[in-house]
Amino acid sequence: MPVLIADSLEALAPKPGTRVLLGYSGGVDSEVLACLLGQYAAAHPEINCTLVHVHHGLSHNAESWVQHCEARAAHYGLEFRLCRVTVDQGPRTSLEAEARKARYQAISQLMKPDDILLTGHHQDDQLETLLLALKRGQGPRGLAAMGKCQPFDKGWQVRPLLGCSRQQIEAFAAANQLTHIQDESNFDTRFDRNFLRQDIIPLLKSRWPQIAHTAARSASLCAEQQLALDEVVSDRLTGMVRDTPWGKTLVLDGLARQAPHWQKLLLRAFIEQSGLELPSQVQLEQALQQLLEAREDAGVELKFAGAVIRRYAGGIYVTSNQALMTPGQLTLEKGLKQVSYGAFLLTLNSANEGPRVRCGKSEEEWQLATMAGFGITGATRCHPHFRDKGRELKKCWQEAGVPPWVRQHLPLLFIDGQLAAVPGIWVEKSFLAKAGEAGVSLALSVK
Repeated sequence: MPVLIADSLEALAPKPGTRVLLGYSGGVDSEVLACLLGQYAAAHPEINCTLVHVHHGLSHNAESWVQHCEARAAHYGLEFRLCRVTVDQGPRTSLEAEARKARYQAISQLMKPDDILLTGHHQDDQLETLLLALKRGQGPRGLAAMGKCQPFDKGWQVRPLLGCSRQQIEAFAAANQLTHIQDESNFDTRFDRNFLRQDIIPLLKSRWPQIAHTAARSASLCAEQQLALDEVVSDRLTGMVRDTPWGKTLVLDGLARQAPHWQKLLLRAFIEQSGLELPSQVQLEQALQQLLEAREDAGVELKFAGAVIRRYAGGIYVTSNQALMTPGQLTLEKGLKQVSYGAFLLTLNSANEGPRVRCGKSEEEWQLATMAGFGITGATRCHPHFRDKGRELKKCWQEAGVPPWVRQHLPLLFIDGQLAAVPGIWVEKSFLAKAGEAGVSLALSVK
């Protein structure tokens, strides 16, 4: 057991100065890991090792736990960090899930690129995770449970004790006379994990003593299968996803040509790539039906807990369900190369060809604003550089393929109060640089 941390970190080959953070509750699992980390730190002084204790404020013993953890950190010769969090205890929320969410959010705020987070999960925790995944009806990804080493935030999460049983960990703690915290909430079987830990798993082990070990093997096999499936899905998805100035879009025709089971896998993977929360299986199936079967000109918008799925111009877009931030007017200084505006990034470059805004006079005022910011509407007449005649703004949006939910938030360039360009899309003809004349090109991207 003393070499578990070194062995677990070997594949990551931490460089001198790398930070290793241990999520330290003071319970027996993290206490054993803290002891091992102290030994590792003594042998590897070039690695910065820190114990991170999260104070949830849910127990009247929480302050004494802080004192215990700080004292043990000093005993092991490790740096100590305390994070205080507030856990959402509102109605229809899982206290267990909210505490975990708050804990990981606090730790992620401490993480820097290539940092390594150690957690004390062990073989019995893996069995609990697998059983919970079965209870929730999850597929191979959920049944893969926890990996020994996987990406986390800006760095990595490593679980050195994942191959150890609870019995082995408790035996090591006893042999080394390690004092640890006993959280009274661990005995509250209203929480799913505690119910499994206290009532179900002991019964399973009495019948099948090796069930934690064999379940871990099943989880590992599911992880291998999921990895292979992810590679195939990623290959298929690559040719079906296009980049637009307002994010990636999944081509609807390409998705429609797939078999139903591939449609689910591809849409799920597309949502996951966006970094947003997946809808439930039932919601995903309903979304697919509406996306694929709605009239060609129908605007489909489906809102879920973590995302909004929309159909527009033959493509599927997945965005956050949080409204786009719309700043007010922003004056551009002369010579500025790049500016942030809400969810967008505007890049300005000198150019002698292509659609570009004429340089004009030095006293001109260049400003960015949305439609509402400058008081214009969809009925405003525009004359994009690519049209022979002018047209209403709302019609120009359609011609340019700008999604409806983006239009009111899109930054527009105004010169002395007149609409001069829609960055990244068109330049108004009256502000267009002439052939051979230097101008300013405008490129727009989503952050």
